[in-house]
Amino acid sequence: MAFEGLSSRLQEITRKLKGKARVTENDLKEVTREVKLALLEADVNYKIVKEFVKTIEEKSLGQDVLKSLTPGQQIIKIVKDEMIELLGGEDAKLNFTPNPPTVIMLVGLQGSGKTTTAGKLANIIRKQGKKPLLVACDVYRPAAIKQLQVIGKQLDIPVYSNEGTKDVNLIAKQAISVAISKLNDVVIIDTAGRLQIDEELMQELKDVKKSVKPHEILLVVDSMTGQDAVNIAETFNEQVGIDGIILTKLDGDTRGGAALSVKKVTGKPIKYIATGEKLSDIEEFHPDRMASRILGMGDVLSIIEKAEENFDIEEAEKLEKTLKKNKFDLDDYLAQLRQMKKMGSFSSILKMFPGMGNLSNVNIDEKEFVRIEAMICSMTCEERKDPKILNASRRLRIANGSGTTVQQLNKFMKTFEMTQKMMKDLKSPKKIKNLMRKMNIDPNDIDNFIDK
Repeated sequence: MAFEGLSSRLQEITRKLKGKARVTENDLKEVTREVKLALLEADVNYKIVKEFVKTIEEKSLGQDVLKSLTPGQQIIKIVKDEMIELLGGEDAKLNFTPNPPTVIMLVGLQGSGKTTTAGKLANIIRKQGKKPLLVACDVYRPAAIKQLQVIGKQLDIPVYSNEGTKDVNLIAKQAISVAISKLNDVVIIDTAGRLQIDEELMQELKDVKKSVKPHEILLVVDSMTGQDAVNIAETFNEQVGIDGIILTKLDGDTRGGAALSVKKVTGKPIKYIATGEKLSDIEEFHPDRMASRILGMGDVLSIIEKAEENFDIEEAEKLEKTLKKNKFDLDDYLAQLRQMKKMGSFSSILKMFPGMGNLSNVNIDEKEFVRIEAMICSMTCEERKDPKILNASRRLRIANGSGTTVQQLNKFMKTFEMTQKMMKDLKSPKKIKNLMRKMNIDPNDIDNFIDK
């Protein structure tokens, strides 16, 4: 997962600072040295690291910090604020024109994930109430048009293509005419890439830009290429002009240096990040939330948003009624398990909770949840409603039916009993607040969490 090494190092630094009642200049030098090494190991541009550390030193050496009651926490806040600034400062949204269609042009090298990202972007834009049209303008790569058509079919989003010509300017213009006639308010153009930057590629992109005058030019960059990603972004910005960046494969890059360098080098914001292979694995980029994740402070707001997006309203209302009746059976457990799976991998969700960012040494077996689902599905309706009737012979039958062992079933049932108790506690906002305070969750986020 992105920032794994950096997050681990920085969280260790913040833990040391939190325990200090007084911070000396020598302590500060040690901290900045550790921060510097952590950023360099994360493949962050050296000049950016130097400037970042210098700023932290200057702000931390202020008398108000060193003489404050909690100097360690003050320095942590400075590191966090500077991290937010490094990642872009403010959230960068897509600019939608008041006179549709809004034209979004995706550019980038071959292999960066441009075509898949076009589908992911269309999917997330549709959730905002828009009606997107995908346009296949990659006329060179074999099966590129077919790939986009398959993605469009999976998402039920229309795709415009014209395989009778290789004139990408003509295809783009035709697509906009089709969008106007079909009332599509967003047009996403998937352009061709190359294995490396060349003059022919850049000229083609300039021509398309001149022809259709896109409202947004987004560069799709593979974050796993490290500092090369930053150099690619700089070149595309100089030659074509970009409005923002989409970082792909962030789930596979344990360092994350590209995300920390690209805004500072290009001056262009990261607008979206792709965090997995599914067409739903894309999210808006929030510098403040990402900084919190890196420093192990959690990202409760993103958890809430994921829940809002993926949880079924009817199921949520059903659960609420169940809790009011003080009942929570295995059918309810299975329903919640399936809802949680929609939000993404359990390890990625867990890392958003405060204090749980560094899980590199924790092995979360995603297959365990598949086994649990199989065990519950192997039970009768009566057994799911009243697990107390599960005697030895019933347990043996369930284990055989689900391809598990009796020991695994017994272990799960103990976990379920603990979950039942916890669900009873969720009826009390006071108990929720106490639990979340223990996890160092911000008081404002506590209220948001309870409201949701």
